Amino acid sequence: MQMMFQPVKITHAFENFISICLPISAVEYLKVGISHLKIDMLKREEITRERVDSLIKEARRFGHFEALTHEEREENRTAFLKHLTPEEDLWLFGYGSLIWNAAFHYEEESRTRVFGYHRRFCLHLTIGRGSPEHPGLMLALDRGGSCNGVAFRIASDKVELETRILWMREMISGAYKPIWINLHTEKGRVRGFTFVVNRKHARYRGNLDLDETVVGLNSGKGQLGTCRDYLFNTVRDLKRLGIVDSYLERLQKLVLSEQN
Repeated sequence: MQMMFQPVKITHAFENFISICLPISAVEYLKVGISHLKIDMLKREEITRERVDSLIKEARRFGHFEALTHEEREENRTAFLKHLTPEEDLWLFGYGSLIWNAAFHYEEESRTRVFGYHRRFCLHLTIGRGSPEHPGLMLALDRGGSCNGVAFRIASDKVELETRILWMREMISGAYKPIWINLHTEKGRVRGFTFVVNRKHARYRGNLDLDETVVGLNSGKGQLGTCRDYLFNTVRDLKRLGIVDSYLERLQKLVLSEQN
């Protein structure tokens, strides 16, 4: 007997529940039929030199795309970590997709706040969740204010391999730069690092208003999915942690209103 999937009727209470458990995009798919559900996630094993080369090649189809060579990326990583001893664990602050799609190995996580930087969609995007035909915007830490997110502790014996993966993920073009920063965790203050926006990079967009940001989020679509889903997933997991980001939640409402 052939089984047929019927559209799911979602009550207000159930919608509130799944909005915490699933990305907003998943909620929207459930409204029109569960068989349409599709969530794009980055897998750890896919973060390779070959994948980086493929993304850069795709971005350069329509012109110049500034990117680091593998050698430049590795030099940046080793120089940044040179004072870390082999016995030391390493703390990393995540504020966007690292929270809901870490794709690296870590020992523990802790809700954390950093000062001097805030979350903002301020990077033009033509790879990953953007493409030359459908450019989007990516989240970064920009100067000023503070930011709540998650700190991840990487064990000392895994630092070498896991940071190689993180640098291939975050340092494809040099639009981010790693910095050391104080992490105010639930267990106290620790020294760690994070990736902040490189304001000198050609992809930096520091003066976008909300309407311009919404256009970029609705436009962005690439190999890893859409910029909309990136936004929805981030808001969802921040809520799971009890974190309210008024900027992201305002963007989410505007993006959803454009879809209706």
